[in-house]
Amino acid sequence: MTDASPDELRLIPLRGVPWVMPGDDLADILFAALATSGQTLQVGDVLVLAQKIVSKAEGRLVHLPTVTPSTRAEELAQKTQKDARLVELVLLESAEVLRAVPGVLVVAHRLGMVLANAGIDRSNVDGHDCALLLPVDPDASSGALRREIKARTGLDVAVLIIDSIGRAWRMGTVGTTIGASGLPTLLNLRGTPDLFGRPLETTEIGMADELAAAASLVMGQGAEGRPIVLARGVPYARTEASAKNLIRPRDKDLFR
Repeated sequence: MTDASPDELRLIPLRGVPWVMPGDDLADILFAALATSGQTLQVGDVLVLAQKIVSKAEGRLVHLPTVTPSTRAEELAQKTQKDARLVELVLLESAEVLRAVPGVLVVAHRLGMVLANAGIDRSNVDGHDCALLLPVDPDASSGALRREIKARTGLDVAVLIIDSIGRAWRMGTVGTTIGASGLPTLLNLRGTPDLFGRPLETTEIGMADELAAAASLVMGQGAEGRPIVLARGVPYARTEASAKNLIRPRDKDLFR
C-alpha cells in the first residue's frame, strides 16, 4: 500500500459524454470524452462511472407498459402508494422486502445491497413510461471495462461504478460504489498505529465509497450531464477487490 495521504486528489469530469443508448460501447465513449476533455490516462488513474450510463449501455431499460404486476405487487403498490408495475420490477430485482410503508419500499437487492426501490430509477431516463434497473453484475461490468482499457492502452487503471444510495442512520443519499475493479474497496486498518502508537482495534474504511461520494459531487444529480469522472492521485495500491466486499453480512446488520 502506498502513502494513504496524497498531496492532491484531482476529480476531473469528462466532457462530451453523449446520451448513452443500449448497445453503445462505453470504452469508445470514454476515450472520446478523454480526448474532448484534453486528458490522457496515466498510471494510477481511477475512472468513476455513473450507474445510469452502464445500465443504459447494457440495455437495462424497461418499458412499464410491458410489465404485468403480480398479486403481491398490487398489494405492495396499494400499501406504498406506488405504481404497481414499478413495484413488480422491484420484486423481480429483490431477494427480500424489508420495509413497505406509504412512499417507501426498501428491499434487499439480489446483489446484496439494501436499497429503496431496488435501485430502480426513472430520473434522467429517456421515455415517459420507462424505468432503469441496475446492471446485472456491476463488478463484472467494471472488470470488463478495465480489461478493455488495458487492451487499448496497456495501462491498468481502476474502474468504479457508482450510484446514489441512502443510509439507514443518516438523511440524504451519498455516492456509493456498486461495482469495482482494480483498487481496494474496503481497507482494514486494524493493528496499524495511531498518532500515539496505539494499534487501531476496529477501524475499517470504505475507501471505494469515499471516492464514490467525492466523484458524485463533481457528477451532480440532475441535468449536469457529467457521468464520468477521472480521479487522479488516489493513493492506494491496486488490488482485485470488488464492491461485494462493502456489503455488510446479514448477521452483522443491526438494522434488519
